[in-house]
Amino acid sequence: MSARAAVAGAPVWRFGDAVAPLRAALERGAILALPTESSYGLAVDPRHAGGVEAIYRVKRRAPRAALLVVAADGSALAALGVDVTSVASRRFLALGPAPLTAVLPLARPLPASAGEASLAVRIPADSRLRELLAALGPLTATSANVSGEPPILEPGALHALLAGEDAWIVDGGVLPGGAPSTLVDLRAAPRILRSGAFPEAQALAWFEVSAAPAGENSAPPVENISENA
Repeated sequence: MSARAAVAGAPVWRFGDAVAPLRAALERGAILALPTESSYGLAVDPRHAGGVEAIYRVKRRAPRAALLVVAADGSALAALGVDVTSVASRRFLALGPAPLTAVLPLARPLPASAGEASLAVRIPADSRLRELLAALGPLTATSANVSGEPPILEPGALHALLAGEDAWIVDGGVLPGGAPSTLVDLRAAPRILRSGAFPEAQALAWFEVSAAPAGENSAPPVENISENA
């Protein structure tokens, strides 16, 4: 049974509820506010232009930065057109699930990629989130906040952010916060673009790379989102 009337504001979904209402919401471009490893993220179908526009509207920012996408596994990323066949891509997938995000080539741009033929992707470490993604498909996971403000850690605070929007809240309880995921560009010679929750030394050893020098980040603009990245 869904907990639509649990609190005022956006309807609330809890783990164990039927996923059909969430699937229907995504199909019409609605936003899901869902828990990641450390904070809540804003999730839409990365192929739905209206959903992506809604995220930028909620965050009050221009749609210039690409949005991170989380998926249950590599096959789900491949279905989006993400290149998962290169040596670096395969090594990235073998390392997960982990708080590690990789920028990988796309067969063609998606609304979530902001016109770029590449996408920042992650297989999340949270098992409940992976199970939900297996049922719903890949989703964006940019931080649930107005751009420049701290990410939201408890579900009750999401109602004000989502006021007036077609949205659902996936209640994962109060989240711990913490560092964002480590971000690595794997489109060419692998480069660390941002340090984060995944140990940089381990990533450097795994991909045999060195950190990108300051000012030499050639990646498309990927939003600096709190552990939803």
